[in-house]
Amino acid sequence: MKSNVIIIDNMGNGFGKAIEETLKVSVYEGLNHKDSIHLQLCAEEMMSLARSVTGEMKASFWIETESGLFDLHLSTKTKMDAEKRKQLLGAATSGQNEAAGSFLGFLRNAFESAMAVNVDHSDELEDLPSDVVDDFANHTIECTDAEWDGYEQSTLRRLADCIKIGIRGDTVDMTVSKRFA
Repeated sequence: MKSNVIIIDNMGNGFGKAIEETLKVSVYEGLNHKDSIHLQLCAEEMMSLARSVTGEMKASFWIETESGLFDLHLSTKTKMDAEKRKQLLGAATSGQNEAAGSFLGFLRNAFESAMAVNVDHSDELEDLPSDVVDDFANHTIECTDAEWDGYEQSTLRRLADCIKIGIRGDTVDMTVSKRFA
């Protein structure tokens, strides 16, 4: 069975609908309350991880089920840089890019990894005092790898049986699998 596809953006639109759709799937598949909560938590953490790593996003979310196996899918486009690529692939169970399964995929992945831009935030707004920069409207605080706590990533890894990340160009496909008895 495949659920409805829900469109989610970084403003939170669609997030509630995706959780509602997850609940509908769990009811349709006859999951008990505890398993339903686990599935909803997987969906929440998956969407939060994608949003926190990719920043701006417009993603498609859906669930596929077969014989007790639930695959939560999220597909989004993002401006890929080396930092995002590392964080996304770090969330995968295998740590590998699933889109690099074939020989040509392997070559494409190697090329895209080499071409990924390293983001340097050090010279942004360096001439201004920090108290002035903090007062700017819509000022975002950039997080480095050391500051990003990876909460969503660690929670998702504990809940899910398998996390697959496929990166091809600027498209990220995330699949979180969970089997319920």
